[in-house]
Amino acid sequence: MDRRELLKMIVAATGAAMVGLPALVHGQMPAAAARMAFSEADIGTLDEIAETILPRTRTPGAKDAGAGLFMATFVSDCYTARQQATFRAGLADIDTRAGGRFVSLTSEARSELLRALDAEARARHADVTETGTPEEDEAMPHYFTMLKQLAIFGFFTSKVGATGVLQYVAVPGRYEGDLAYVPGTPAWGTS
Repeated sequence: MDRRELLKMIVAATGAAMVGLPALVHGQMPAAAARMAFSEADIGTLDEIAETILPRTRTPGAKDAGAGLFMATFVSDCYTARQQATFRAGLADIDTRAGGRFVSLTSEARSELLRALDAEARARHADVTETGTPEEDEAMPHYFTMLKQLAIFGFFTSKVGATGVLQYVAVPGRYEGDLAYVPGTPAWGTS
């Protein structure tokens, strides 16, 4: 799976362009004042949220891929100060809705909470540019859209996601346009 396909998948799954993409594409770093450090507890919460979205089954889950650390790094390095503030407020809101800490919920309660947030995020319309960045005076995308995008992006671009879930060929061979399809075969991922 190439990056274009992954970004299309993220748009299909979240209904919004990838937030923070301009900084990733152009290698921009936010100003030092805009960078926010995440605590180990924050990273643990992000891991649990990502694992609820992409749980371990017969294949690795988001925690196996280190999704929480990826998400924290991406937010710190690629999100604007406004996007970071929305993301942080969202993490706090999730803990509030969980009645204290998201990580203390049962797996069923976690799934129920994230399904409700996903429904809210899909119902909320935020005008964003094709790069996922709203104009300064426009509303930000729902924070759950940001969390879900980062969980998917972080997982499928990790070694665990690319090799443990997708079929991976580090150096693809010749073009074979007519391969037999076997139902249940994973999609392909290449560099």
